[in-house]
Amino acid sequence: MMEILLIEDDTAVVSLVRRGLADPNFNISVALSGTSGLDMALSNVYDLIILDIMLPGMDGLKVCKQIREHGRQVPVLILSALDQPEDIVDGFENDADDYLTKPFNMTELKARVSRFLRKKTDSKEKLQPNTLSLADLHLDLDSKSAKRAGNPIALTATEFRLLEYLIRNAKRVVSRMDILENVWHMEFNLSTNVVDVYINYLRNKIDKGFDKKLLHTKVGMGYILKDPDEATN
Repeated sequence: MMEILLIEDDTAVVSLVRRGLADPNFNISVALSGTSGLDMALSNVYDLIILDIMLPGMDGLKVCKQIREHGRQVPVLILSALDQPEDIVDGFENDADDYLTKPFNMTELKARVSRFLRKKTDSKEKLQPNTLSLADLHLDLDSKSAKRAGNPIALTATEFRLLEYLIRNAKRVVSRMDILENVWHMEFNLSTNVVDVYINYLRNKIDKGFDKKLLHTKVGMGYILKDPDEATN
């Protein structure tokens, strides 16, 4: 059973989502304002929160930020009519895990929700390593923290997911589409610059001030995380 909290003030959208996600594996609770949604998110345990941005009481970005500030790592899928690239970046900057714009296709929403359910099931079945390392860069998957040369690196949840994906695929060039599908779990329009924005954020945090650069751009192909001291083909 997947416990879902839907924070949405449009009752038509609430009805649509409830009908579309009518599945014995989903139990959906509803909050009609940002303030009530935040109270529910902090008072109960959910496997997924579906969150509008334009809400009465408190906007969705503030709700998401407050959820993270209280240490809750529940996945948050933003469902919003705000569809500009900067809106999507704002969503991920406030530590959302996914972003779907309105009007939306119900089949796509259900596919994304189902993916979170599979991820929840897989996490119980697979024992993941506690740490990942490349050169002097280390990720602790339990504490969701990172260090380089022993120095802590402050990462947002999205930046951590991106770095984890890159380090799991170290020494291999990954395309922008690879990153979109595996870090954001969605297919953006290729014209969006969200990947480039986050690569720059990450590069400034893990490489700035170090002579040895780990994150490299392959023009026209994508990005690669590698130790330049190791021979690669």
